[in-house]
Amino acid sequence: MNLNVRVSGSLRDFVTETISGGDYENVSEYVRALIRHDKERAEREAFEAMKLRLQDGFATPDSEYEHLSADDIRRRALARARR
Repeated sequence: MNLNVRVSGSLRDFVTETISGGDYENVSEYVRALIRHDKERAEREAFEAMKLRLQDGFATPDSEYEHLSADDIRRRALARARR
């Protein structure tokens, strides 16, 4: 996949300085690193959100749960699938 990105002014200067600093060989390598870091950030945020939902679930008193047998769960799943 090829992407074209226009960068001007202070952003262009920043990219040029970053690459000339030697951490990246070229603009493509720098952009790939930015995308990887952003993907990792999004995955961390999703994981943290999932942990919070799990913590809320585990903190819920047992009295608030509806106790279901495996057959109950199976029946509900089949009923949903038929909708």
